Amino acid sequence: MSKITLTKTNFTAGELSLDMLGRGDLTAYANGAKTLTNVRIAPVGGVSRRAGLRYIGTLAGPGRLVSFEFNTEQSYLLAFSDRRIDVFADDAHLTWFATPWTVAQLAQINWTQTADTLLVVHPEVAPRKITRTAHTAWTVAPWSFAETDGVLFQPHHKFAAEAVTLAASGTSGTVTLTASADLFVAGHVGARFRLQGKEVAITAIASPTTATAETRQSLAGTAATADWEEQSFSDARGWPLSVCFHQDRMVIGGSRDLPNRMWMSKSSDLFNFDLGDGKDDEAIEFAMLSDQVNAIRAVFSGRHLQVFTSGAEWMVSGDPLTPTKVQVLRQTRVGSPVDRTVPPKDVDGATLFVSRNGNDLREFLFTDVEQAYRSSDLAMLAKHVMLHPVDQDYDAGRRLFHVAMADGRLGTVTIYRGEKVTAWTQSVTDGLVKGVAEVEGEVFLLVEREVGGAAKTFVERFDDGLNLDCALDGSGDTPKTTWTGLDHLEGRTVRVLADGGSLYQLTVEGGAIVLPEPATTVQMGLAFTHVIEPLPPVVQGGGSTGLKARLVRAAFRLLDTQAFHIDTGRGLTPIPFRRFGTTRYGEAPPAFSGDVQIRAIGWTRDAFKPLWRVAQDVPLPCTVLSVATEMKLTE
Repeated sequence: MSKITLTKTNFTAGELSLDMLGRGDLTAYANGAKTLTNVRIAPVGGVSRRAGLRYIGTLAGPGRLVSFEFNTEQSYLLAFSDRRIDVFADDAHLTWFATPWTVAQLAQINWTQTADTLLVVHPEVAPRKITRTAHTAWTVAPWSFAETDGVLFQPHHKFAAEAVTLAASGTSGTVTLTASADLFVAGHVGARFRLQGKEVAITAIASPTTATAETRQSLAGTAATADWEEQSFSDARGWPLSVCFHQDRMVIGGSRDLPNRMWMSKSSDLFNFDLGDGKDDEAIEFAMLSDQVNAIRAVFSGRHLQVFTSGAEWMVSGDPLTPTKVQVLRQTRVGSPVDRTVPPKDVDGATLFVSRNGNDLREFLFTDVEQAYRSSDLAMLAKHVMLHPVDQDYDAGRRLFHVAMADGRLGTVTIYRGEKVTAWTQSVTDGLVKGVAEVEGEVFLLVEREVGGAAKTFVERFDDGLNLDCALDGSGDTPKTTWTGLDHLEGRTVRVLADGGSLYQLTVEGGAIVLPEPATTVQMGLAFTHVIEPLPPVVQGGGSTGLKARLVRAAFRLLDTQAFHIDTGRGLTPIPFRRFGTTRYGEAPPAFSGDVQIRAIGWTRDAFKPLWRVAQDVPLPCTVLSVATEMKLTE
């Protein structure tokens, strides 16, 4: 029999997959854990109960969250739902306005912002500009390409076979266009065509080969010509797939019928796509050609213009980008999801994106040595966490990258590249997380919860001052028993923390709860449980595999902890508050910082069973900095 002491100084490897249980030789094993649920890992290594979720508002139905930052003092959360957007600011609902996107289309929208305008694109809907005109006044309008004397400077393309010709019945006014093969469809009404460089606007479709048009420029003649093209984006050909701004140009990546094509506006003229004669400030257009399908899924402005396609990642370079200097180089072959847009995000100069298979969170990072990009998988050691992400965003202040999964969980990874920290945790709540957005250091979630037998969609925000979900707090000058404001949880049983110490479970009736005893402060919401479980012990050189193990003693170093529940084999046991100091009934326990020692008995051969387990649904703070375990091993 041997006695061994193991010290776990940090949790900077996060929650690891079970297939890591045989890799005790890795540093990640020593710094990882088997289960980290509803906790957050600090970049320096400690693990804390996560913040609760403050209730902000209720949407009409499922949707998507988008951050809108007007300036350093005015930031907004735009909550997209079925054909509408609700605007929130400072935890309040400001206004709403109608939009053209159905709830089914929201999964495929892409967006980018410039000043007070948000540009939103979808392959089946004409792109829109959402403009903030005042704090509570917003407008939605179609894009307007640059125009001179009735001619629009927008992208054009010949979709038909090269041999197909067009002939006009005249050179000015109203003319009839005749195609040599089937060409025209109803979606062409309103579209612009160019014959030998001269523009006409389609006003009516008579047949697949005949259309009526108004000339915008005098045509060169009436003879049939193969030198013609139509506008690249229309109801007939689809609309842009993705958009961003790079080097003072607007960049459009792909469309429904031209999925691998790129367009860049003229320099400093964002809605002018006139190719001109190829001068440095003219617009740029090219196709992403390779030995595989490369349907563009996102364009992102980083160190270079980065293009994420269904099969690969590309770098578009040029200093500056000009029609003659642009270079397009494929970097990696990972691919991005095709069933939904999950916007890439910048984290300390690297671009994080979700792989096409939905099992990887990739870090697209330029390396000076190779002068190329790499796509490292940040979820390699925690594959069980990644399950087809539907949304993601980054909280730079706390160095937390949040990923909403298809099954309603929220995966969170603490990223600190300087110290090689990549630490995953999972968050679960009484409901399903459907979206996430960061607005000026605040992280908002879109959560679907069941209330009154129906699914409702809530906007909620992580709040360090709360330890409950979908929660509200309140205070008064004098103690009272009735607290209102819980209409969103009508009929649900909620947990109540009164005066920081008394705990109750009460049912919401008429949007209110009634306490057994008066209180001056309350937190009211849905309880959640945080869990910390270490990996089973592996002693290098000690022959621990197959041996019986017994935990003798565990020493936990805690920080600002008000409640601590631990299981060493005999069930969860709360550490009495008297160990932290004396408290009167109903008072909040004082925050404790220091070491707590727990003794245990009992042997185990279960290779998958941890020696201890911390779990707590009590809505009070808990932080574990390190753990020292003394154990015995025997045959």
